[in-house]
Amino acid sequence: MSDLIGPDLARIEGPAKLTGNARYAAEIPIKGLAYAALVQSTIAAGRIRSVDARQALAAAGVIAVMTHENAPRLDRTAESPQITMFPLLQDDRVLFNGQHVALVIAESFEQATHAATLLAIDYERQPAIAVMPDRPDAASQETPKDFRNGERPPDSDRGDAPAALGTAAVTVDAVYTTPVEHHNPMEPHATIAAWDGDALILYNATQAVSSNQQALAKMFGLPPAKVRVISSYVGGGFGCKGATWPHIPLAAMAARMVGRPVKLVLTRRNMFTSNGYRPRTVQRVALGAAQDGKLQAILHEGVTQNSAYGEFAEPVGLASEMLYSCPNVHVTHRLTKVNAGLPTYMRAPGEASGVYALECAMDELAYALQMDPVALRLANHADRDEHQDLPWSSKSLRQCYEQGAAAFGWDKRSPKPGLQRDGALLIGMGMATATYPTNRSKAGALARLLANGQVVVQCGSQEIGGGTYTIMAQTAADTLGLPIARVRAELGDSTMPPAPVSGGSQTTASIQPAVQAACRALLAKAIDLAAQDPASPLAGAAPDSVTAGDGRLFLRSDPGRGVSFQDLLRRAGRSTLDARADSDPGDIKKRYSMHAFGAQFAEVAVDPDLGEIRLRRYTGVFAAGRILNAKTARSQMIGGIVYGMGMALLEHSEVDPRTGRITNASLADYLVPVHADVPPIDIHFVPEQDDIVNPLGAKGIGELPMVGVAAAIANAVYHATGKRIRDLPLTVDKLLA
Repeated sequence: MSDLIGPDLARIEGPAKLTGNARYAAEIPIKGLAYAALVQSTIAAGRIRSVDARQALAAAGVIAVMTHENAPRLDRTAESPQITMFPLLQDDRVLFNGQHVALVIAESFEQATHAATLLAIDYERQPAIAVMPDRPDAASQETPKDFRNGERPPDSDRGDAPAALGTAAVTVDAVYTTPVEHHNPMEPHATIAAWDGDALILYNATQAVSSNQQALAKMFGLPPAKVRVISSYVGGGFGCKGATWPHIPLAAMAARMVGRPVKLVLTRRNMFTSNGYRPRTVQRVALGAAQDGKLQAILHEGVTQNSAYGEFAEPVGLASEMLYSCPNVHVTHRLTKVNAGLPTYMRAPGEASGVYALECAMDELAYALQMDPVALRLANHADRDEHQDLPWSSKSLRQCYEQGAAAFGWDKRSPKPGLQRDGALLIGMGMATATYPTNRSKAGALARLLANGQVVVQCGSQEIGGGTYTIMAQTAADTLGLPIARVRAELGDSTMPPAPVSGGSQTTASIQPAVQAACRALLAKAIDLAAQDPASPLAGAAPDSVTAGDGRLFLRSDPGRGVSFQDLLRRAGRSTLDARADSDPGDIKKRYSMHAFGAQFAEVAVDPDLGEIRLRRYTGVFAAGRILNAKTARSQMIGGIVYGMGMALLEHSEVDPRTGRITNASLADYLVPVHADVPPIDIHFVPEQDDIVNPLGAKGIGELPMVGVAAAIANAVYHATGKRIRDLPLTVDKLLA
């Protein structure tokens, strides 16, 4: 491979975004467009007795009002992990406050929004549980029926953890909680739906172009070829745009009802009730160790908030099964139902919440042992995945600890809490481990050589902000020996070869091998075309004797003997040459455990009088296989750490326990980090060669950097103050209590 893979390269779509030429789902110009506005329930549980739409229908510009009484019927058997069927105006049930109960379609957004306030809905209220208890009792807990989509059981045991805990020399046993959090990407959900006969086209803000197509085809009883989903740019998702949420088919239903294209853009308040959230968790973590710090027992029991319909289990205990060497491990996952919408994946699902609890418990154990927290983790380094009894495909976690400690200046940390000061401020240093599984799914790609010597590569993936356009172009240019300026990457269209959801940090690991394979297949076709041409300088050449560079094919032994791509097609009388390929991970996960790792280091300053916590500096060191673009990778790491800052210090969706209404459903009240909150963030990568995870050796990095951030900050706050806060976020009231 050439020098196109690895170095800092600017995003190729950057100019389009900076100049406003990058069109997002809500910005597509469509003739005859109508606008829709959601009407959402104001009760937490019950039934709709009646809907009086007369005033709304009489309002200026109103075209139609869609309710459960007149909405098109859908195939309710289509539900799957990527299809959230309820609520879709299919019956009169109300299961949470903010549930969609009607849709108003009008000539303008303003008219639809106004008319939505005019609907008179009469409810039959029923008892509801609006918030998850602080400590759910056993009677309220359920075992997940379809944990991890049925791929594994919700509970696991290695050895006898309860017995080992009872005989351990040093123990820690505590409960940690994380609150409901919402994704809040800059771009809200938006869908434009249009019908052409029995064919449906959607412009949609989604992390899952191919999955949206399949889901909508099932719902509407159509062949997949009759559904086209387009999503050229996505303004952030963080997980909430990964499923086919109800607003998407509702827009299509409305378009069919009124016989014209319909645009539905969710308001910020809608975003808190329409497309999932990180569920509240209550986690008991108990650790037992010998005096030398060697772990003897790990117990991790997680209870997760679930909805009154469907099932979503936050897999909080998965990292505890494999992160540290320990002979006795007990992990359980339970659910407790609440009258709220269905939770979903949020950046680093499972690991973000679960590693927070585990790594805070490890910090508590280090203090109980009077042992350095880094040394404790090194002492319990797992040289293989003891849960699956498999070797790692690669693992450089030791180097992450060592390089991170050196870069951060960990040796300057006082062993005892509350001793370091900067004037009146208390200074604390904390650290934690980061880990996230290396996932990969089947994906396809197409490579097309054009008559002008340029190449187009296509994949039905999506650009959600991570730099997928750029990495696709890099991979293609590198494989074909072209300057990157002569490659055009195209994605975000379900007519292109299918790709998986951009979730689970799998996009690069899944689609880049497919792009590489398609380009290799295209190169083989081009070489064969040249070899079959009697008048070509490469006539009769063996395939392995020819290579590509600078837009031409030439003999390895005689670079002067060759033909340009343009001349190749001209001589063959062709305008294009295409090749398509698929990439499939196969059964590699049955033979290796594949994860990315990292070490997180945080320094905080705490005002002892006001309880204000400020993050002063941060260091993250990560081992994630081959880094394909250092610039975009560094950006991903910084973004993930900032995301983790929000989890640690700010984010918490407040729910009124009487009504189930989210009371801070706006960016004025739901706090996320802004520039003034973010300190210098120092990012390092440990070089890592991994020929097992995929042909490019790249591991996913989208979610890795936020794992462990909340724990590192919480541990730093304890080091500064001597006060252990086990409930996120770390707010002033908890510190001063």
